[in-house]
Amino acid sequence: MPNDPRPDPDILLARLQQEEAPARGRLRIYFGASAGVGKTFAMLLAARQQRDGGRDVLAGVVETHGRSDTAALLDGLPQLPPARLTHRGRTVPEFDLDGALARQPGLLLVDELAHSNVAGSRHPKRWQDVEELLAAGIDVYSTLNVQHLESLNDVVGGITGIVVHETLPDTVFDRADEVVLVDTPADELLARLGAGKVYLPAQAERAARHFFRKGNLMALRELALRRTADRVEDDVQAYRSDRAITPVWKTEAALLCCIGPRDGAEHVVRSAARLAQQLSVAWHAVYVETPALQRLPATRRERVLRTVKLAQELGADTTVLAGQGVAAELIAHARRHNLSKLVIGRASEWWPKQSLRQAISREADDIDVIEVGSTARPRPAPSTPEDSPRASPERYLWATAACAATTLVALPLKPWFDLANIVMVFLLAVVGVALRWGRGPAVLAAFLSVAAFDFVFVSPRWSFAVSDAQYLLTFFVMLVVGLVTGQLTAGLRFQADVARHREARSRALFEVARDLSNVMLATQVAEVAERAVGREFRAQVRLFTMDQDDHLTPPTSPGEGLDLGTAQWTFDRRQPAGLGTDTLAGSAWLYLPLTAPMRARGVLAIRPEVPRLLSAPEQRQQLDTFAALTAMALERVHYVEVAQHATVQIESERLRNSLLSALSHDLRTPLSVLAGLVETLRASTPPLGPEQAQLASALREESLRMNHMVENLLDMARIQSGEIRLRLEWQSLEELAGTAIRAVRPVLGGRPVRVAIAPDVPLVSCDAVLIERVFVNLLENAAKYTPAGTPIAIDARVRDDEIEVAVSDTGPGVPQGMEEAIFEKFTRGRNESATPGVGLGLAICRAIVEAHRGQIRYRAQVPHGACFTLVLPRGTPPALPLEDTP
Repeated sequence: MPNDPRPDPDILLARLQQEEAPARGRLRIYFGASAGVGKTFAMLLAARQQRDGGRDVLAGVVETHGRSDTAALLDGLPQLPPARLTHRGRTVPEFDLDGALARQPGLLLVDELAHSNVAGSRHPKRWQDVEELLAAGIDVYSTLNVQHLESLNDVVGGITGIVVHETLPDTVFDRADEVVLVDTPADELLARLGAGKVYLPAQAERAARHFFRKGNLMALRELALRRTADRVEDDVQAYRSDRAITPVWKTEAALLCCIGPRDGAEHVVRSAARLAQQLSVAWHAVYVETPALQRLPATRRERVLRTVKLAQELGADTTVLAGQGVAAELIAHARRHNLSKLVIGRASEWWPKQSLRQAISREADDIDVIEVGSTARPRPAPSTPEDSPRASPERYLWATAACAATTLVALPLKPWFDLANIVMVFLLAVVGVALRWGRGPAVLAAFLSVAAFDFVFVSPRWSFAVSDAQYLLTFFVMLVVGLVTGQLTAGLRFQADVARHREARSRALFEVARDLSNVMLATQVAEVAERAVGREFRAQVRLFTMDQDDHLTPPTSPGEGLDLGTAQWTFDRRQPAGLGTDTLAGSAWLYLPLTAPMRARGVLAIRPEVPRLLSAPEQRQQLDTFAALTAMALERVHYVEVAQHATVQIESERLRNSLLSALSHDLRTPLSVLAGLVETLRASTPPLGPEQAQLASALREESLRMNHMVENLLDMARIQSGEIRLRLEWQSLEELAGTAIRAVRPVLGGRPVRVAIAPDVPLVSCDAVLIERVFVNLLENAAKYTPAGTPIAIDARVRDDEIEVAVSDTGPGVPQGMEEAIFEKFTRGRNESATPGVGLGLAICRAIVEAHRGQIRYRAQVPHGACFTLVLPRGTPPALPLEDTP
């Protein structure tokens, strides 16, 4: 019933489930256009009021940004001590999530909801911390700027020219229990910026030149107001649904366009689209399919579907409704979605006795009706056999036969039953005809039943003459009852068909969701999806999936006319192509992107036996749902494989590190003893002979080399276990390089080393022992892979805020394709056994440099050679005291 004031049972069920769920905290977001509008100030002011009311309030993390008035409101509120996390060698204060959960306050203040946590935190984003707090039953107040919403990130970037990287999903904003808009006009905000109430003077001057321009602030303010209005409109809709409010509240000027079967329907749709664009509002387009409209010719039904598709392309939210009356369904849809304005075509042919506008005005005087005039009508095209009504003559012949059979069955009953009871038999026949063959045959059956009853059972029998005038009333009532009964029965049959189709679609979605949730391989996902979609849409279905290199792969059984290029275009742009679209519309296949929450996972190609099936909006929506379920299943399978692979890698890495640590500790002691014994042997009395001395020297060199390998193993084990702590001091690069050269002088074998450090290179904040190890490993690599006597160079210079140190040689260089692989553990540039080493030197170099917040890169020399470049951050060394001059 369209005007039923009772609430939706689905909404009641959702409310009951929500009430039965565990207690969840409430989230209030103070929302603004930009920094400085007063969000934190408003949050603290509300928190103090809550504290004065006796509530347990705790400030988890509040950013005052040096504003004295904001800091004054924070005084007196209990504050949660921050957690201290180590990030890139520095101790960074962060929000203490575990401390907040242990404290369990009634209200927690968590500023800057879109903030990114430092590495090592439990969650990468602060809004994820807030989700855990809400799940624990803690109420949270937080703040958010409009530029941090994911859906508006690119819009704000286009306006301001600045891309904001800290964003949060819009669903977090939409799920918030309360949103408080904190609004400040642009001129007032600029005055606050100039007075130093937003940023410190140096930051304020830079912000005024870039982000805080008046045009930017006005545009951001409009975005914030509109986004808040959308959120409030959702709250209004939820309140209306919760209270079962049927009258339309004209809080939003959204339009409802009514699509009919007339020739001017396209003109009505385009007019509604222009009107919605002029008003800058959303609009809906609805086609109501009644039993009468269901019997339209095939060509007219296809024209209606094309009109619905046109509305969808113009930006409308399209819906196809089924019901007995057009006006009643339109009113119910408008009230359900709080749409205050209806756009219809003039002189509608839907209502023969009164216009659609009159019917809507009589039933809903709270809805505005806008009539659109028709355009010049083109000359009608000649009719074709397909344009004829779909009512087949067989149905009417069967109705006639049913009336004749009813007369023969009732004839023997005349001596035993009154005529009033025999009338019931004919009415029963009318109901049966309506159930079996529809409304038209039921009308014919009503007239034939009255005629047969008069001819066979009413005196004088076997004629249409009537001896008693009272029978005229009987005939009239019998005819009216038969027509009304047939009408109602046909309507119920139509509604039953609609309900059966909806139930079938819902069952199909449930079955495919159930089947997809049980598979563990991408090939199984493809089999389930192809089978389900093919069965539901009577079509050939093929699934394009991604390989391990993220390349689109064709299905195992290609179909006729299937094009990999079109599928690749769909995959790259995440837009449908092919049949029924604006891209390659002549194709027999429809290509749909399988877009999962994280990325596209493949392409679904479908070739229906009846292409018109995909024109109906409800059919297309169901197909899109099938595609979404398939995409999520593929993504789930992908991450299951990633998790399994990561688990194997973690276990392998753990085992490898354990072996490294055990072997290196067990080998270090005997190697040290061996080196000591060799020194003792060389210094023994009497002295060794020439051959014995040569053997002792070779034994010493090999033991030292083995000891160096073990040291590398120990260093790698310590780095990966996190045992190494940097001892940062200001060091001279020239001294570090000189110490490393002296340490590897025996390994260099007489190779000259040139050191060129630019005069403007300052002191470097680093761990001297570790950076020396980097130089030693790079010099040893150069000595291993270059011919004897070739030079090695160490160059250092300053570039912007970085210091670049390059260690280069003129040897053969790194094989092509291994520029990045050589920095991995146990990877060597040359596989020949003549070159000693285990492939850990460069891996240790990268780990040490990255621990210093730097980078190490490889670059090939021209015409040949290798160059390893260390990039370290440039700091500000302390001023050295001036020496006293004599």
